[in-house]
Amino acid sequence: MAEILGIGSRIKHPQMGKGVIVQVRSDAYEIGFIEYGVKLIKRDYEGLEVLEAVETPEDLTSFEDMEKSLIRVLTRFSDIQQTVQIGQKWTGGKMVLYPGDKSLKEKEIPIETFFHKIVMIRDRVRVMEQRINASNLTDEEKVDLEQYITRIYGSLTTFNVLFKNKEDQFTGASS
Repeated sequence: MAEILGIGSRIKHPQMGKGVIVQVRSDAYEIGFIEYGVKLIKRDYEGLEVLEAVETPEDLTSFEDMEKSLIRVLTRFSDIQQTVQIGQKWTGGKMVLYPGDKSLKEKEIPIETFFHKIVMIRDRVRVMEQRINASNLTDEEKVDLEQYITRIYGSLTTFNVLFKNKEDQFTGASS
C-alpha cells in the first residue's frame, strides 16, 4: 500500500476484521478493531484492504511528532528531573559527619537523601547551561559561562561513585 491513509480510514485486516485508523505514526497505523481493541500495524503491511480512505492533511502534525517536540521543550526549559538510580551498594546506607569540635554531636544523613540533592544540583546546572545556550548573550559570553559550568561538573565528579549508571555521572573538562 503506497498511499498514506489518514485518521478515520476504514480498513479490513485478514485476521482481525474491520477496523478504523485512529492514529498515523511514521512507520505504522494504530487501528481500532471491535473485537481486538487498538493494534499497531506496520504501514507497509500488505494484508490490509482499504474499505474507505480518508486523506491525511499535509500540514497535520502527528501525535508522535508533537510528543517528541513537547519532550524536547520540557527537557530544555524546565526543572523536571529524570529518574537517576543510586548504586545498589549505597542503598540503605548513611553518611556520618563528625565535627572537629568533640563537644558537638555527629550528623547522620541517609545516603539516598544526599544522592537526591546531588542529582538536583546536576539537573539545575544542566537547565542553567541550556538557558545560557538559548540566551541572547554573545558567543564569547556563552563560552565563558560554559567554561564555568564545565568546572562545576569537574568539581562534582567526586560524587560519581554514587551513580548506578555511568551515563548519569558528571564529566568535567578532559585534560
